[in-house]
Amino acid sequence: MARYAMVVQSRPREGREADYNAWYDEVHLADVAALPGVVSGRRFEFAGGMVGEPGQPYLAIYEIETEDMQAFVAELGRRLTDGTMRQTDAMDGSASVVWFYKAR
Repeated sequence: MARYAMVVQSRPREGREADYNAWYDEVHLADVAALPGVVSGRRFEFAGGMVGEPGQPYLAIYEIETEDMQAFVAELGRRLTDGTMRQTDAMDGSASVVWFYKAR
């Protein structure tokens, strides 16, 4: 089974940080963890940098095991679209980035 990391950077809308963090910690992490293949997920808050421009203030890293990453991405998209994964207006969705990395 291939292992991947899904790396997500995001930020709350202005003045909505408490709502954003409550949603992420109490709702979203569980929704993502319910996806087939998700092994674990952790959140981080920006603490400082050394080189390069900082990204968004919040980072989530999910470990995934799957033989079919395209199927995983399709299922993630389906759940986002059909409401299975509950969203919030406290997150600035236009600022979010998502990357997938395959373990070597």
